[in-house]
Amino acid sequence: MGLRGYFLKRTANTILLIVFVIFLNFVIFELMPGQQGSFDTLVQNPKISQADKKAFIIAEEQRLGIICDVGSPGHPDGVPCPLWTKFQRYFVAMITFSFGNSFQTGNPVIQDMVTSGKLVNTLLLLGVSSVLSIIIGVFLGVIAARKRGGIFDNISVTSSLTTFSLPTFWMGLVLILIFSYWLGWFPSGGVRPESWGKAGATPSSIWAQIPTRLSYLFLPALTLTLFFYGGYLLLTRATMIESLGEDYITTARAKGLPERTVLYKHALKNASLPLVTAAALQFGFLLSGAIITETVFSWDGLGYWLFQAIGWKDGPVLQAMFFIIALCVIMANFGSDLIYGLLDPRIKYE
Repeated sequence: MGLRGYFLKRTANTILLIVFVIFLNFVIFELMPGQQGSFDTLVQNPKISQADKKAFIIAEEQRLGIICDVGSPGHPDGVPCPLWTKFQRYFVAMITFSFGNSFQTGNPVIQDMVTSGKLVNTLLLLGVSSVLSIIIGVFLGVIAARKRGGIFDNISVTSSLTTFSLPTFWMGLVLILIFSYWLGWFPSGGVRPESWGKAGATPSSIWAQIPTRLSYLFLPALTLTLFFYGGYLLLTRATMIESLGEDYITTARAKGLPERTVLYKHALKNASLPLVTAAALQFGFLLSGAIITETVFSWDGLGYWLFQAIGWKDGPVLQAMFFIIALCVIMANFGSDLIYGLLDPRIKYE
């Protein structure tokens, strides 16, 4: 099977998997206790008027397939929908990203996700921490494999195991204690100064904002980097040790190639397939893994938003986030499967 046929096959499998995820999500929220009670939290929201609350609840119940035929003769408030109708409406809503309105704000979920800056804040935090953890982990893993059994190898393995085993909330609290409370170098939480939201207080130039925004980003990004880099270091070290024992490495060294070329061009390239898998899985699960870190640092991102939605029993936000997290995992694995053939020509598409 060629690349085109493999791509079509994987695309079909991915679509089926997305359909299964939507079905599983539907079952979870359909059977979840207190789902109807989620509308009760809306009534306690002082930001929404009574008329808007009533119209909002009716619209949400129609969208979710809870009620049908609203305004029909004899049933002005509608009648309960069949289960199949509920699933049809839910399926269409998920694939069109029509997640409904949030119980917290009354605004569309997509609007709260995108225009409020939550998506940008999360992408910034996860992007920086992912790139740093991959670069640091792979670089140190190559050196540790090259100096196997030495002092550097022992220290790097021990430190990576330590940071990889510690809970992220504990590391975050320790970093706040040291760098914010004791030293006062970085703010303990938030994404920007509160004064920036006031009229006339925003810096006139974007360049003036960068150092301040970086100071707010430093501690949460450092927490995630310390947690994730250890996995890359250990995996790189293990795959590199295996690759360095192969015959083609001995041949490359016998040809007189520089050690840097042997390590990075020959050994690392052939040892990179497990790293691609690890990076793909991390990309998919980073969004869910950032919930704790964003909560500890009050980072106004999707993870902190999901944590708040749990307290509010905000069904539309929870359904949207669960679907997006699953979609990230599926697409990340789909991309990694296609990258395999580019990195290693020996792999045949089946």
